[in-house]
Amino acid sequence: MEPTKSEWIEVKSSSIHNKGIFAAKDIPKDTKIIEYVGKKVSKSESNEISDKELEKSKSNPEELGSVYLFTLNKNTDINGNVSWNTARLINHSCDPNCESDIIKGKVWIKATRNIKKGEELGYDY
Repeated sequence: MEPTKSEWIEVKSSSIHNKGIFAAKDIPKDTKIIEYVGKKVSKSESNEISDKELEKSKSNPEELGSVYLFTLNKNTDINGNVSWNTARLINHSCDPNCESDIIKGKVWIKATRNIKKGEELGYDY
């Protein structure tokens, strides 16, 4: 599959964690920037994936925090650790400019404020 694209973003090197997502142009508040996509998995599959990834990260510190699971609803999560999920490159921020929003069964990353061109996107996860 082709990586997800958005007119709002570009992937660049990040001082936070290797790669990151940056605003390709000014992004108005409340804009749906990019969809967080991946494979839908059950909660039990999600727990197994999480356990395996966390165990793997113990032996490879550079992979620390490389769990890309997103709660979709009470029965289903999205495993976003797939090559076509560009949104997985958005880094964590304690001072976020984005948030996730589930709309009609899809997870969107939305701007919580006006974001200037060149600014790195981040949300609290």
